[in-house]
Amino acid sequence: MSVITQAMILAAGKGTRLRPLTLETPKPLVEVGGQPLIVWHIKALQAAGITDITINASWLADKLMQALGDGAEYGVKLHWSDEGDEPLETAGGIFNALQTGKLQDAPFILVNSDVWTTYDFAQLQDYTLGPDQLAHLLLIDNPEHNNGGDFAINNGLASEQPIADADKYTFAGISVLSARLVDGLVSGQPAPLAPLLKQAMLKFQITAEVIKDNWIDVGTPERLTQVNEFIETHGVDDHRGA
Repeated sequence: MSVITQAMILAAGKGTRLRPLTLETPKPLVEVGGQPLIVWHIKALQAAGITDITINASWLADKLMQALGDGAEYGVKLHWSDEGDEPLETAGGIFNALQTGKLQDAPFILVNSDVWTTYDFAQLQDYTLGPDQLAHLLLIDNPEHNNGGDFAINNGLASEQPIADADKYTFAGISVLSARLVDGLVSGQPAPLAPLLKQAMLKFQITAEVIKDNWIDVGTPERLTQVNEFIETHGVDDHRGA
């Protein structure tokens, strides 16, 4: 059984929905429960034994890199993939990190920096992608802001359209990815991840599971307030919950 040893945190977005907070503060550094949102992920990954972490950066990249440094404070090694003034989007950012050697050509855990969750990443460390499998997605029950969901699960396989009356769920922004998913992209060219996932779903190359952990997309001031109230009410002091 292979063990996943690396992760990538997507942190290059401009955080426009959280303005004015993010005009001078990178969204990953917005405080949640008394610490930067991205630090929750770094600590959770470290606790799960994942200490080799790549972070892509663009908007206010200098501030982000200065705040987190090389990761020694958190017991991890941070590899910075600086995308310059304009972010390369999700797939483009992954491709750039691979091309520049910041991310190794091996399966990795991918995490969106703008979600907060009590999910234990140790559950993914021993996950093994099959020979033709390009990704394994974590889905959650649909929150109010995404009632229609993103993907369905049919016999363990993710699909854009459900079979019969099957439910659709929301992508949690957490996955295990093969580097092969972004093969063929053009260096320096922005590219989103969703179209690549949907193409691979048509070839039955994407699996998924539904998790029941606490999860919030910290994408708006209202949801930032929501997550802070949740942490205060439930006494959550680390990624594993109360």
